[in-house]
Amino acid sequence: MVWIAICDDEAAVLQQTETLLKEYPEVDFCIDIFTSGEALLESTRSYEIILLDIDMPETDGIETARLIRQRDKKVKLIYITNYSDYTVFAFAVHAFAYLLKPLKKEELYKQLDEAFEYMQLSANPQLEFHTAEGILRINSNDILYFEYQNRKVYLRSKTDTYILKCKITDLGVQLKEKGFYMPHKSFVVNLYSVKNIKGYDIYLINGLTVPLSQKKSMEFRRALNRYLSEGIGLHL
Repeated sequence: MVWIAICDDEAAVLQQTETLLKEYPEVDFCIDIFTSGEALLESTRSYEIILLDIDMPETDGIETARLIRQRDKKVKLIYITNYSDYTVFAFAVHAFAYLLKPLKKEELYKQLDEAFEYMQLSANPQLEFHTAEGILRINSNDILYFEYQNRKVYLRSKTDTYILKCKITDLGVQLKEKGFYMPHKSFVVNLYSVKNIKGYDIYLINGLTVPLSQKKSMEFRRALNRYLSEGIGLHL
């Protein structure tokens, strides 16, 4: 399911946009509807995509987008408006796309297709490692964790195990901005693979557990919370 918001002060536009989204093939949307920028800003939900009108009373779409960007750098903002001369301002808040009213089905679907392509690439980048057998290229979401054991660093994926030519501490630093974190001096965990935490045990999606050191417990939990706040939820 993909969370998407529609924000427009015109009831007819809201209804038309919602209908088109429900007809969009292969993706099920959870749709929230807002009639003002103020109402959208009051929402605490994280959205993958926001369809946003620009010309609204009080807080217009430009200001609404600016305030949204302060708390969410990843959401895809797609403007839908009557006024073509707003394009310059739309780019200023890193709008993903810009569509003119009346909304055309083909144009909306094209932008949604592109948005999902970008989201997939950013959510699951390919990483490269030097192993005992040569260079390994692997999607980040396929990695569970790295472990230092018997003077070797192991990459544990969903299906295989590889021996790497590197230091576990170097991995912790290099991968920190890619959704990985060290909960223990001998482990680097993919936060995407965390199912939950109980005490000082980290449960992964494949049923295995990784130790969480008492010293790093608070730091790791904060890192996981930040990761989740960016729109990626726990596997249930």
